[in-house]
Amino acid sequence: MRYALLPSLLLLSACAVIEQMERPSDFVPEDASSSTETGAPPPPPRNARTVEQFDTTTAEQRAEATAVSTGGTLLGETVASLGDAASPGFWVETELVTEPAMGRVVNTANGKGVEVELRPSTGGSSRVSLAAMRLIEAPLTDLVTLEIFRN
Repeated sequence: MRYALLPSLLLLSACAVIEQMERPSDFVPEDASSSTETGAPPPPPRNARTVEQFDTTTAEQRAEATAVSTGGTLLGETVASLGDAASPGFWVETELVTEPAMGRVVNTANGKGVEVELRPSTGGSSRVSLAAMRLIEAPLTDLVTLEIFRN
C-alpha cells in the first residue's frame, strides 16, 4: 500500500518535464559577454532546448578553436560520443590522458580538427563537447573516431 502513490508521482513528474520542453518560447538567451574571466563560454541557460541554445561559444571562440595547429604528439585514436551538452567549451574526455592538458582532436572521417582541453575519462570511454562535435562536423547521435593529439 505504501507504494500505491509512486506511479502517480512519476506520471506527475513526467508531465511537468514534458510541459517545460514544449514551451521553447520561454527560452531566455544569456548574454554572450557573460563568459567567465578565463574567456570560457558561459554555461547554457537552464531552459535551453536546441543545439544552438546549448552551444554558447561565440563565433570568435569557434574561429580560434578551428585555427588548428599541426604539431603535437599523437596519443592515439578513440571512438567518442557526445558528452554533457550542458558543459560549455571545447573539450574531450578520453582514456588517453591521465591529467588535464591542451591538445586537439581530428575527425578521421573528414579530417576536420579542433583545439580542445583534454580531460581524463572517468568511465573508460571518450566523450566530446557539443561545441567540438559541431566544429568537426560529427553527427551528434553517432560514435565518431578521433585522433587525439597533445600540444
